[in-house]
Amino acid sequence: MPAPGVCMNIISERHMKDGYGTVTNPERFLNQDYKQLKEYCAIRRVRYIDDMFPPDRRSIGQGILSPSDMARVQWLRPSDFILKQVVPMEQGFDEDYNGLFHFRFWRFGRWVDVIIDDKLPTINGRLIFVHSKDPTEFWPALLEKAYAKVCGSYSDMNAGTPAEALVDFTGGVHICIQLSDPSPNLWEMMRRAGQSKSLMGCGTPQGETSANTVLPNGMVQGHAYAVTGAKQMMSQGKSVNLVRLWNPWGTGEWNGDWSDKSSLWQTVSSQDRDLCLSQCDDGEFWMTMEDFCKFYSDLDICCLCPDFLDGSSSCHWKTSFYEGRWVAGTTAGGCMNNPESFWTNPQYRVKIDKLAGDCSENQGENNMLVSLMQKPDKRNRQLVQNLHIGFSVFEVTDEYKAIRGKFPASFFGRNRPVAQSKTFVNAREVMELMALTPGEYLILPSTFNPNETASFILTILSKAETHVHENSGGHSHEHMEADEPKTSENGADDDNKRILFRQFSDKYEEVDAEQLQKLLNEEILKGDLKSGGFSIDACRSMVALMDTSISGKLNGEEFVGLWKRIATYKDIFYRCDVSQTGTLSLSELRTAILASGKGISDDMLNLLALRYGASSGFITLESFISLILRFDCMSQIFGQLSEGMAMNLREREWMYLTMYT
Repeated sequence: MPAPGVCMNIISERHMKDGYGTVTNPERFLNQDYKQLKEYCAIRRVRYIDDMFPPDRRSIGQGILSPSDMARVQWLRPSDFILKQVVPMEQGFDEDYNGLFHFRFWRFGRWVDVIIDDKLPTINGRLIFVHSKDPTEFWPALLEKAYAKVCGSYSDMNAGTPAEALVDFTGGVHICIQLSDPSPNLWEMMRRAGQSKSLMGCGTPQGETSANTVLPNGMVQGHAYAVTGAKQMMSQGKSVNLVRLWNPWGTGEWNGDWSDKSSLWQTVSSQDRDLCLSQCDDGEFWMTMEDFCKFYSDLDICCLCPDFLDGSSSCHWKTSFYEGRWVAGTTAGGCMNNPESFWTNPQYRVKIDKLAGDCSENQGENNMLVSLMQKPDKRNRQLVQNLHIGFSVFEVTDEYKAIRGKFPASFFGRNRPVAQSKTFVNAREVMELMALTPGEYLILPSTFNPNETASFILTILSKAETHVHENSGGHSHEHMEADEPKTSENGADDDNKRILFRQFSDKYEEVDAEQLQKLLNEEILKGDLKSGGFSIDACRSMVALMDTSISGKLNGEEFVGLWKRIATYKDIFYRCDVSQTGTLSLSELRTAILASGKGISDDMLNLLALRYGASSGFITLESFISLILRFDCMSQIFGQLSEGMAMNLREREWMYLTMYT
């Protein structure tokens, strides 16, 4: 039986802290182990066939081939040829060759090791998709197959963007620049990016149809190109900034100024001409920076670190990485158009230190890059529905610097963002370069519409030392004062409780779960319960939490203590039920938990909403009492058994605690 998801999340977090999921220690994609599979094939002396990405039409996917072509597909092994290049390097067509390959990709914060067999899709003996000019070179097709497996199918891979592939292949930082309003220093930035071995791609605007129409100037509409260089030359006594581009079709080039056959090449030095000009239709060509911005819509730069942004600066950018989740009803507050719920979005508090030494002297205009990436809940790209996402950055004012916990709606009503993503877009990632002075800031990632559920990754890169933490834990200063179980009840009231208790108790003056169920549903909370009252399981849980003698029953004192707690929780419930529906919405649930005197993180709130919430998204009184009693008691247990921030239990102790309490 697989471990529960909560357990797997804890294991995953621990693995991340231990370096699992890094490029040197990648996760096993679909839990396939390369060494084990290789040993299995060697022992059985068989060629590997991947049953997780089988060589059939399912792996090709729908819509990329016509039905007639799909019927002609044959999956062939390249083992009759010499494989010249394959990554990683220990693989090849030697005497132990078994058709097994593995590649590494960055996928949403983690590196994964992806295993494939060597069966490649062909028609009439020719590779259908990626292929090299050298017919004996197969590593690009094998790499493509591994990436298709990650994406779900060849068809799903085709549904992505070049920027996504650049990040997935490198694990790098993605910077997107809209060329309709370019920065004055864009060409210099591109030149430095090229020198730093950054990868660059760009795209042309889509035409009236989705077809890749070739225009009279040689440009292809709605097409991706690679940027392969940037160079400044002297022409007719003036300097000219040129950009070199490549059409991945391997043919089809720009035919305007500075194209292969342009007469302008006769105006530069013979040295520049010999170095840069290649008069053949290989898909690579030059154009001026002005034409580049005119005919292309966007530029994507992918780098391991954006140090090139500062030119000769000695700064090294620092990276912080956080995973979060928007959950409808609790932490999916939507954009700032929703002032009542915007504050419920995940909040990340950032402290930016001053730059030191040479770094401060050479500081560029931008000193921070914020990237927000949404994580799909499905493997197949074509099934993923990207939400419109964005983020806002607020400066923490002096009156809030001492506050710990989630900032309330009033803060965002009085303060405007000092930086934000330009628009909310339904893309995998949005990013923004910004200039922030040293100080404290609050970053709120959000969807455009409220109550949309999705996971995300927030990446913060800064030239200065930064200190970031998720801001939902702790107490917010605007929530109502915490209530403690009332201990100042007069003796007569306690006596009345005991008299009622004796009417339902056994001869030993104790009640079990069944008797407690009758007391709660028919006497104490009669008329307040919305969904049929407390179940027998809920009452067993209450008995276990309040039972100090481990007898499976409650004595008079334990019962009175439980009654007082229930009275307090009931009072909190009705005070926080501002909609007066007799239930708590998930946003009211946060207020109610804080009113009980407990801080709660977004992760824990989302978990409690799943565990105790109804399908309608609301919490009934009996569910709230069960929830808050367990939350209170488990916090007390941790405090008594832990040593500071950690707990150490033997297996017997763990089982003893969890199987009863």
